[in-house]
Amino acid sequence: MIKLKIKTGDIVRVIAGDHKGAEGKVLRVYREKNKAVVEGVNMVSKHTKPSAKSPQGGIVKKEASIQISNISLIDPKTKETTRVGIRVEGDKKVRFSKKSNQVL
Repeated sequence: MIKLKIKTGDIVRVIAGDHKGAEGKVLRVYREKNKAVVEGVNMVSKHTKPSAKSPQGGIVKKEASIQISNISLIDPKTKETTRVGIRVEGDKKVRFSKKSNQVL
């Protein structure tokens, strides 16, 4: 399993695929599959039967996962996409933006 540099709560931009250019917040990361769910990106329609939770049933829109390689972190300082590095500060490992060299 590889070390992922995208974490839940990060603001990312899609850099490849059908949703290229879309931005959103990472809701969930699946480390085993190298995928992430991004808010408002890669929406799919799911047909649901009527149940106690949704008595009407019908078509529900929800986010599907997207490959980690197709998203890039947005630097909070410059508001542009950036690569992420890891360095040791004191006795902790921290993530930093390679464009602005700022700790994330």
